[in-house]
Amino acid sequence: MEFVLVNGKGERFTFPVNPEEVTISRQKGYDTTTILSYGEFDFAQGDKVKEISFASFFPKAFDASYCQGSEQDLPDPQTAMNKLNEFMALTTPLRFIITETAVNVPVFVASHQSTFRGGEPGDVYFDISLRTWREMKATKVASSGSGQASSAVNKTPRLDMKEKGKTYTVKPGDSLSKIAKLELGNSSDWQRIYQLNKQVIGSNPNALKPGQKLVLP
Repeated sequence: MEFVLVNGKGERFTFPVNPEEVTISRQKGYDTTTILSYGEFDFAQGDKVKEISFASFFPKAFDASYCQGSEQDLPDPQTAMNKLNEFMALTTPLRFIITETAVNVPVFVASHQSTFRGGEPGDVYFDISLRTWREMKATKVASSGSGQASSAVNKTPRLDMKEKGKTYTVKPGDSLSKIAKLELGNSSDWQRIYQLNKQVIGSNPNALKPGQKLVLP
């Protein structure tokens, strides 16, 4: 098994020592919206970018028990770290491959951190994070005027969370201010209810009758 980064020219950079473990983070994307009186709602927005991270080291001396390839293939640790710096500065994606697995994806080098340990002169330890890259694809949308097609990114329509036609049935002992407090959260909103239900209530806003159905704002 080999861990390899390949640039756009086809040049391969093989990590000389395989990491003990690789972490691949996958998350679902959400757009959280707060709707007054209803709270927070999540709207799915597709998958987030995957992140691949692992840690290993660049050894100064070749050891066949854990090094990949041959002694001639072993890069100088400082040269290898400079190569990672070059990769991180690229604006075009690399391809990350783990042979003997299904991992073969375009990535950017998002970050890496170097560590020098006492007692191991020349060796350079590192942590690296890669973020997967994917091309943004647009769909053609027909124009109504010129006849020409325009490009637009697919969007998922938002759900209509608004309740429609909410009503309240008057109970014995009810008043408009009591209903406003119970249903709207503010007793002073009774006038809004009255304005919507004048034909049902009549000229006197205090003359409520049990069983009347009132439309709420």
